[in-house]
This record gives sequence, C-alpha cells and structure tokens, in this order.
Amino acid sequence: MSIKIWHNPRCSKSRQALGILEEKGSEVEIYKYLDENPDAVTIKEIINLLGVKPREMMRTKEDIYKDLGLQDVEDDAALIEAMAQHPKLIERPIIIKEGKAVIGRPPERVLDLI
Repeated sequence: MSIKIWHNPRCSKSRQALGILEEKGSEVEIYKYLDENPDAVTIKEIINLLGVKPREMMRTKEDIYKDLGLQDVEDDAALIEAMAQHPKLIERPIIIKEGKAVIGRPPERVLDLI
C-alpha cells in the first residue's frame, strides 16, 4: 500500500521523514502542498485523519500566522481556510497511509504507519 507525504523539499524534517520511508522500502507518493495548495475540504479531511484540532496542524511560529492575527482566532473553519489560502501555515511533513495520518515531527513518527 502506498504512503502519501505532504512534503516540502526545503524542510530538513520533511526530507528526513521521506528518507526514512524510502529506507524502509515504502512506495511513497509525494504531494508538494506548497505548490499544489490543498483546498479547505482536503485540509479538513487530513485534520480528521490526524485526530487533531486545526491549530495543532499549523505552524504557529510562522510570521504569516502572527501577521494574520490567527492566535486570536477561535473559529476552526477560519483556521482551515487560512491554511488553504496560505499553505506555508501547514505543519510538515504529514504522512498518510490507509486512512491514518501522522505529523512527522520528529521524523521517526513515520514509523508509526509502516
């Protein structure tokens, strides 16, 4: 069964997670979410697979997070829409397999799915 990774090749953690998957011989589908901008529906699906609240899937230390005042936003739909509009806000990497997902921080968390 193939594994999908929401990948940012410029991120060391994302590269490490991908490396672990490849070392284990996993068939990996790479989704470059910064280039392909996932929509709000897709982001919500991933949040559900992760079993987290939207903010837990966000990079809260990014400047855009502060610039948009997202620390004061309580509405989950608004947070999801912010990630859809600004995918840089999405934590990385996210690894998905067979209806389950993990955020690969630390990268070794990918082992939970293989």
